Amino acid sequence: MEVINMEAQTFEAMMSRFEAFTRKVETLCESRDKSLHRWLDNQDVCQILNISKRTLQTYRDNGTLAYTQINHKMYYKPEDVEKSLII
Repeated sequence: MEVINMEAQTFEAMMSRFEAFTRKVETLCESRDKSLHRWLDNQDVCQILNISKRTLQTYRDNGTLAYTQINHKMYYKPEDVEKSLII
């Protein structure tokens, strides 16, 4: 085990910055849109629009339908899918 010594002033400055960082993270977490559970996946969108998975891929490729990719899964905002119904 390694012991590191530092001045009390340095430690207090470090703790003050850490607390400020913690407050910022908490503020961001509280203000985030908690409606992620409402996002749609490929299957949902295909059913809503009555299209095939390949057509959905084309919509993504040509920018007709906005999406977000997390890992290898695509998600769509319900508002964006609704806009594509109008198009």
